[in-house]
Amino acid sequence: MGILWTLIIGLVVGAIAKFLMPGKDPGGIIVTMLIGVAGALLAGFLGRAMGWYSNPGSGPGIIASIIGAMLLLLIYRMIVGRRGRTTVP
Repeated sequence: MGILWTLIIGLVVGAIAKFLMPGKDPGGIIVTMLIGVAGALLAGFLGRAMGWYSNPGSGPGIIASIIGAMLLLLIYRMIVGRRGRTTVP
């Protein structure tokens, strides 16, 4: 049951992150869900590294998860943006 809740919250977080960062992003419900889950994992990792979450069971809240997902979308756009450019000799 915990995995199901993780995926549902990941979908909500990913959808909010995509809404706050309009533009061309990878689409689909599965990709949105994975971006949300990965954003929450990234936020939790960074929060523990900075000492914000001292208890082992504590994790990021919804806002930190959204910021983590937005950071992943930004990184994705930077990588894809570079790949799309061609240089003229």
